[in-house]
Amino acid sequence: MKNQSGTADVIVVGGGLGGCMAALSAAKLGMNVILTEATNWIGGQLTSQAVPPDEHPWIESFGCTSTYREFRDRIRRYYKENYPLTDTAKNNERLNPGNGWVSRLCHEPKAALHVLEAMLAPYISSGRLTLLLGWQVESAETNDDRIDTVHIKHADGRIKKLHGSYYLDATECGDLLPLAGVEYVSGAEAKSETGEPHALDFADALDMQSFTYVFALDHIENGNFTIAKPEQYDFWRSFIPAHSRFPLFGWKMGDIHDPSIDKEIVFLPDGKEPMPFWTYRRILDRSLFSEGFLESDITLINWAQNDYYLGPIYGVSEEERQTHLKGARQQSLALVYWLQTEAPRPDGGKGYPGLRLRGDVLGTEDGIAKHPYIRESRRIKAVYTITEHDVSLEIRGTEGIKRYEDSVGVGSYHLDLHTTTKSNRGFFIPSLPYEIPLGAFLPIRVKNLLPACKNIGTTQITNGCYRLHPTEWNIGEAAGYLAAYSMMNQVTPHEVRENKEHLNAFLTLITNQGIETHWPDSMKL
Repeated sequence: MKNQSGTADVIVVGGGLGGCMAALSAAKLGMNVILTEATNWIGGQLTSQAVPPDEHPWIESFGCTSTYREFRDRIRRYYKENYPLTDTAKNNERLNPGNGWVSRLCHEPKAALHVLEAMLAPYISSGRLTLLLGWQVESAETNDDRIDTVHIKHADGRIKKLHGSYYLDATECGDLLPLAGVEYVSGAEAKSETGEPHALDFADALDMQSFTYVFALDHIENGNFTIAKPEQYDFWRSFIPAHSRFPLFGWKMGDIHDPSIDKEIVFLPDGKEPMPFWTYRRILDRSLFSEGFLESDITLINWAQNDYYLGPIYGVSEEERQTHLKGARQQSLALVYWLQTEAPRPDGGKGYPGLRLRGDVLGTEDGIAKHPYIRESRRIKAVYTITEHDVSLEIRGTEGIKRYEDSVGVGSYHLDLHTTTKSNRGFFIPSLPYEIPLGAFLPIRVKNLLPACKNIGTTQITNGCYRLHPTEWNIGEAAGYLAAYSMMNQVTPHEVRENKEHLNAFLTLITNQGIETHWPDSMKL
């Protein structure tokens, strides 16, 4: 295929939440930007991965960037302007279209796609932002401590050569880092490296968090939408995780806080259990819409039962990668089939054949998301690495929130580690709200690459909270502004942090752009 080329001030590789916001913020400051995305949907976690936003309890009032708040407002407006809501729902300022209990704003992936496309549209129309869908990063050319060129490849075989002053890696797995020779960490660090109480005794680069192929379901009473028995169904039906006493497919499991305590899941709402699994990530609650508009609620399935941890999908051969991707898809399809045919019902029967895969909700043929939900990326070796000591409530105690002079944002979530591929560790550690230090954006050597996703300088443990939607959004937005500021002032991002005058000017710039760099002193924890 013929080579093509493109030149811009800023090249953003990866069109998830961080990538979209990096591109948007750089374009706002007058940069020419090229944004690439491997799938045909921008939005990553919220769209192609089909995961409603996980957010902190203060999100409706503070603790996010102004663009993230704009996004949330636009989602609500999208439903109020286009859907036949009940009067009560339409007048609810804090409308939650799905009333899912994972978040204060559960919505369809396509709603997020619509809003994100609208936010980027003015800059695409002006020619300042070029969006390339269906392109995967393939290779990179470097010179000393700088990246010169990145090559991307389309699914149809076309190759493009991209040249920019700055390269932002917003891929889901930090794919540009090894291609450009950027120093990085993957998997689990050793306790001797980080000093973290919950770190392993020995590092293991392939001991990564599980990933998940999410799927969408509705439930039609008396219907029968049973899929063909998946190829690997018998394996997954009998699979008992090494860390559990119960089969993976079942309503019993150990409590995440104390695995010795048995916990039983309620699947469909029964009027007694306040948090049934059906409503966990529900994205449309039929009771909020005019009578008869929806046949059923629609929910997204992202549970422990379809977390895949039999092996990683990066840092391994292509053959092994494909084996695990297939295995994860089979696991999710097997879960669908089990729910339809064998899941125990309260009435003593088995299976819910009226469960229906909704591929139309996810833009796919089979009802499985376009892209697996990736929790853990390669992470740069950074000038400053965020560790458990920065975030853990148990460690910090009465010290409170750790403040950074160079903070470029805020976030909050538990240190949530899903079952890993080798040690099968998993935990949910209480944390304090956190800030996002600029030092975690700076590679120890390379001068014109910035992380813009889940690949900043965290450890595996602190990735467990810094990976969430509002934080990834903030990371991408700050990275885009940092690249633009560096170009406008002819300094490197490292010099921005090291020079007090530049650091103060940059922090003033992003504050004026609506980024909250510190939690309020008056907030109550």
